[in-house]
Amino acid sequence: MKNIDVAIIMGSDSDLPIMKDAAKFLEDMNISYEIKILSVHRTPEKAAEYVEELKAKNVKVVIGGAGGAAHLPGVIAAQIPIPVIGVPIYTKTLNGVDSLYSIVQMPSGIPVATVAINGAKNAAILATTILGISDETIHQKMIDYKASLKEGVIAKDQKLQTLGYEEYMKNM
Repeated sequence: MKNIDVAIIMGSDSDLPIMKDAAKFLEDMNISYEIKILSVHRTPEKAAEYVEELKAKNVKVVIGGAGGAAHLPGVIAAQIPIPVIGVPIYTKTLNGVDSLYSIVQMPSGIPVATVAINGAKNAAILATTILGISDETIHQKMIDYKASLKEGVIAKDQKLQTLGYEEYMKNM
């Protein structure tokens, strides 16, 4: 079994358009990951088996995306003593607030770090930051990434100051 740093898990293939942002960021950072569709409601035995695989693969962080009754991240967190980051997925019924509450309102002793609704990229950024605690190369990548964010804001402001508001808006 190949070791991986991050496992990305989602409850349904309908979550993949959101969760791909986490995979893309990890790829950009050259961090090993795998991605799976796994429903803790429809396939509870498979979910339990996969947690055992995570242990064998020496996974360091799990990113779990789920919508509605979004129990996936919490069920995983209850079974493995590593950081789990929940990504609440937008739902038409309650605009993702149901997903958010399902993930963020975990009982004492079973924490799940939670990002914004559809915030898969932020989940990957948080996972990368966690990995950077014990890996100087990854830590430096995060320093560089944050510096690029700063440079981007400065460049946008310079463009706004040069063009003025109305011309800037035409070019957006």
